[in-house]
Amino acid sequence: MSTFSPFCTLDCPCDEALAWTKAQLSQAGLRVLQTFNLNNARHALSDDWCPRHVTGECDCQIVILLIYGITNEPVTLILQGNDGKTWVSFENNSLHRVDPMMCSPIEQALRPT
Repeated sequence: MSTFSPFCTLDCPCDEALAWTKAQLSQAGLRVLQTFNLNNARHALSDDWCPRHVTGECDCQIVILLIYGITNEPVTLILQGNDGKTWVSFENNSLHRVDPMMCSPIEQALRPT
């Protein structure tokens, strides 16, 4: 089972948080590969309905990033946004444990200033 435990909350929509996150991680010498974008997947559907925003504009978004750095295996980072906020967490489950050597540089790079 996957656990969603955000270590960072950004007071901006997910698209802005994504651009900022990529820039911060790149500046820290980490490589970023985006593997999933909920909006791109959702636009392929004819019914763009959201259970959270039954009426009106929906800004729900999930983006999955693989972060490569000082270890052989990437770390999976999840950005989940809605209502103008974005939460950042590591994918951490029984099949894929986060390497502690990667957590610290990522968390440091994503400290809001």
